[in-house]
Amino acid sequence: MALQLYSAVPRTSMVQKSWVQGVAAKQLFVRGDRPQLMKRMLSLSGGVRCSLDATVEPAEVEVEVGKVTAVTKDTFWPIVKAAGDKTVVVDMYTQWCGPCKVIAPRYQELSEKYNDVVFLKLDCNDENRPLAKELGIKVVPTFKILKDSKVVKEVTGAKIDNLIVAIDAVRSS
Repeated sequence: MALQLYSAVPRTSMVQKSWVQGVAAKQLFVRGDRPQLMKRMLSLSGGVRCSLDATVEPAEVEVEVGKVTAVTKDTFWPIVKAAGDKTVVVDMYTQWCGPCKVIAPRYQELSEKYNDVVFLKLDCNDENRPLAKELGIKVVPTFKILKDSKVVKEVTGAKIDNLIVAIDAVRSS
């Protein structure tokens, strides 16, 4: 049985393998400096041979401008890192939020206007809650503006004028 793991994080060491008395243990590291450890034990009984493939090809990540790209907790950081020194704006919203629905078309217009900025949106649902918590989201909509993978500005509420001022300030810095 062969097991292959793929990462969206470029050039990240993914798998360490060790063999201990007929049992294979693998450790999966995500985002390099903040490892998440995942162990899975594979029994080697009855003459069954198991192997772990330690050569992992990184997934290609494309950064698009001129549109809003939906992200998840798994795709957010790889896309932000792939953006390099470009300004990244993230709309943190929920499906049930009225102000989020009102500002969404204006946010889309901004993505078409600023061709040098990457616009993302993250649904702060149960699945993405760990990332929302990591980013300190307490209210929606919240807009985080990142430069070089670091949050440099934040705008809370459906205040499009404040968002435009913040984007312009980060772009010119």
